[in-house]
Amino acid sequence: MPRYFIEVGYRGTAYAGFQVQQNANTIQAEIENALQVYHRKTFELTGSSRTDAGVHALQNYFMVDVDEALADTSKTIYHVNAILPKDIVVKNITLVADDAHCRFDALHRSYRYCISTKKNPFLLEQAYYYPFELDVHAMNECAKMLLSNSNFESFAKKNTQVFTHECTIYKSEWTVQNDILEYNVQGNRFLRGMVRGLVGTMLLVGRGKYSTAIFKEIIESHNASKTDFSAPAHGLTLMQVAYDDALLAIK
Repeated sequence: MPRYFIEVGYRGTAYAGFQVQQNANTIQAEIENALQVYHRKTFELTGSSRTDAGVHALQNYFMVDVDEALADTSKTIYHVNAILPKDIVVKNITLVADDAHCRFDALHRSYRYCISTKKNPFLLEQAYYYPFELDVHAMNECAKMLLSNSNFESFAKKNTQVFTHECTIYKSEWTVQNDILEYNVQGNRFLRGMVRGLVGTMLLVGRGKYSTAIFKEIIESHNASKTDFSAPAHGLTLMQVAYDDALLAIK
């Protein structure tokens, strides 16, 4: 059975998350429906990276196995996008090897959390309005600590069902440009609520409510009792799910 990777992007504001849920609309549900309407057959998609309700994605992937090869992927992309709502787009559909897996073959994932320090109505759904003076240097000290740690149980939401809390972080930094503060983080995997927990807790450091020493203690405690998960979903965007070029080279 031919296997395809489907590259998508979306604004998550109106959706209950990435993966199909009962009694709630999701990104997966909309894309499966659009494919079924166009091809008049059922599609069951598997996602590469789940995003929570309200979280956006510049790039995410599904994979799907089909009975026979798609005759014209560019035509499918055009018609599926015409069916999809305006806040979801299919960017590419790529034939891959039968054993390729969009989740397990990902090399790394990159997220951006965007904060607006001044009120800006044009960023209402893309950035967290946070009008407080922040010590960005202290926040970057905390961000760098993540590079030398691998157990992130302290930043996983309760009742997260995973086999391990081990993650490898390759990049973690805060940058400021004009009135926009961005946190960019890249890792091999992320736990449920992890990026928002990191952001919310580092913001407490930036405001002087936590010291960098306390942040270090939170990491090493493997306990989320002092972690702040209150950073809202709309500031978070999945920027990239990266694969080896050879994996996406089949046409």
